[in-house]
Amino acid sequence: MIKHNEPLRVEVTRGDMVESRHAVHAAIVDADGNMIESWGNTARHTYPRSAIKPLQAIPLVESGAADACGLSPRRLALACASHLGETIHTETVTAWLADIGCRADDLECAGHLPNDETAMRDLIRSGTELTGIHNNCSGKHTGFLTTCKHLGEETAGYIGADHPVQQRLAALLSELGGCDLDATERGIDGCGIPVLGMPLDALARAMARMAAPETLEGARRTAAERIFSAMTTHPEMVRGTGGFDTLGMRAGKGRFATKTGAEGVHIAIIPEKRLGVAVKVDDGNNRATPVVMTALFDHLGLLDDSARAEMADFITTPVKNAAGKHAGDVRMAAGWRD
Repeated sequence: MIKHNEPLRVEVTRGDMVESRHAVHAAIVDADGNMIESWGNTARHTYPRSAIKPLQAIPLVESGAADACGLSPRRLALACASHLGETIHTETVTAWLADIGCRADDLECAGHLPNDETAMRDLIRSGTELTGIHNNCSGKHTGFLTTCKHLGEETAGYIGADHPVQQRLAALLSELGGCDLDATERGIDGCGIPVLGMPLDALARAMARMAAPETLEGARRTAAERIFSAMTTHPEMVRGTGGFDTLGMRAGKGRFATKTGAEGVHIAIIPEKRLGVAVKVDDGNNRATPVVMTALFDHLGLLDDSARAEMADFITTPVKNAAGKHAGDVRMAAGWRD
């Protein structure tokens, strides 16, 4: 194990000055639960937010719900998404809801404007009513409804902490993370579901288990394999045009899956090395995570020259002013590998 007591540092420059700095805690864990390398305090509790969507999709497959409704890999990828609200996302959710006998009103995530600027302008121009379909978590919520319908559970109230959907997810986090989360912190996520405080190293451990499905049994093993394949085969459904997760997985060509979460949380699943990665930016600023994740992928030998070229804007992310002029960069601080 290599332990770095200090967190990783991401610098934001403007002209001649480092204008801002972000401290980032990071854990790389193998499928046997061993810490391989760490930076900062990986025992710290964090809410994993949307970074755990690949885990949250496991019951959708494990329960038999995905097969019962003939769920395509494209839709399964969307169940893991924090999508940008592009047409490919909203139309897919709409069709999926119809196929399981549900409507937008059944989604218990509130609508918000798309994160994709073109989709947002188109929606405003059209005067279309915002619904839960436009929420960036609508694929996950449709997966929840699909599981409810298959298991004969009440769909109303599925976001409640005492609903079977959320009880299954809480148990799953504890099992794959290898820690008891019964008494940890509780909160409400942006989309309305419960969030559980979780040590950062446990989050990385859970992702490592997904990276080594042979450590899982029966239907869970199959679920982990199918989720990874769906995400890496259809990365456009996981985020969208220009998004780090989409572009990163395309550049990685199936070597890793990556998923963002709010407040500076990010994970990776790396089957060829049987590793899971979890990072948390201290100040919650998500602009730091693409730079950190790209650096860690390169550190682990996952990027060839072609991938580095495709991810150049994440190795060093340009900061531009309103006129589009290059004003600075977001980059790793020098010496982080030492």
